[in-house]
Amino acid sequence: MSNIDKVKQLRKSTGAGFKDCNTALEESGGDLDKAVEVLRVKGISKASKKMSRTANEGVIALSGDEKKISLIEVNCETDFVAKNDDFINFVKELSDINNSKNSDLETLKKTKMKNNQSVDESLVSLIAKIGEKITIGRTKTFNHNGSKNFKYLHTVVKDNLSKLAVVVSLETDNDTEDLKNFGKQLSMHIAASNPLALESKDIDKDILDKEISLINEELKNAGKPEEIIKKISIGKINKFKEENSLLTQQWVMEPKKKVKDIIKELNINDLKIKDFYRLKIGD
Repeated sequence: MSNIDKVKQLRKSTGAGFKDCNTALEESGGDLDKAVEVLRVKGISKASKKMSRTANEGVIALSGDEKKISLIEVNCETDFVAKNDDFINFVKELSDINNSKNSDLETLKKTKMKNNQSVDESLVSLIAKIGEKITIGRTKTFNHNGSKNFKYLHTVVKDNLSKLAVVVSLETDNDTEDLKNFGKQLSMHIAASNPLALESKDIDKDILDKEISLINEELKNAGKPEEIIKKISIGKINKFKEENSLLTQQWVMEPKKKVKDIIKELNINDLKIKDFYRLKIGD
C-alpha cells in the first residue's frame, strides 16, 4: 500500500486531517495501527486543551418508548457543531446506549460503541476531529411500573434531537385517546411553564429561601415597615409556590383553569402524575 493510500485509509478510519495523518504515519514508520495510536494520543492532548472552553450549545436526545424512555444532554460550543453529522450520529448512538444503561453515567462512559471504542474514547476522538469542547451533561431515565411515558420535543434539530425536551410519566391503567391527548398536552404545558415541582411541598428549600430573601430585600428597598414586609412576603411566596407547582399552574391551553382542574375533568380515577422532567440546552 502506497503512502498516499495509507493516509487515505487513516483519514477514513480516524476522521483526522491529511497533515495529521501524514505526520502520524511518519512517526509510526508507516504502521497504520501505530499511527492510529499516535493520533489518539495527540487527540487526547488536543481534547484536553479544548475542555477549558465554554460549551453552552448542543442537543437533548430522547430514546425509548411508552414503558421506558431516557433523556441525555450533550453540549458543544456552537450551534453549527450541534448540526454536524458526526456530532449527531455520535449523540444518537449515545442516546440509545444511555437508555439501555438507565442513565448510569459511569457505566455509560465505559460502554463500547459501534466503532469498538468506549464512549469516553469516542468522545475524545470526536473532540479532536471537530475541534470543539463536547461534554455529556444531564441524564434521566423513566422506567416506572404501571406508568406510561409521554414526550414533547421543542426546536427539533433532527429526529429525536432537540433544544428542549420534556418527558412526563402518568400512572394509570387507562389507555384511551383522552389520556394520550392529555399526556401530550401536559408535556407541552411543562415545556412552556417550567414547573419546579409537582406540588408546593416538593419545591427545593434552597430555592424558596432564596426567593424569600429576594422578596424581603425588594420590600425593604421600597421602604416598607417590618410588620408589613412579613405580611406581604407571605402572600408573595405563596403565589410563587402556586405558580411554580405543576398541579396549581394555570393550564397553558385554557388559562382560566389549573392543571389539577383538567385532571379532575378527565375523570380517570387512578390517574396520577408519577414524574416529569424538563431539559433545556443552556439552562
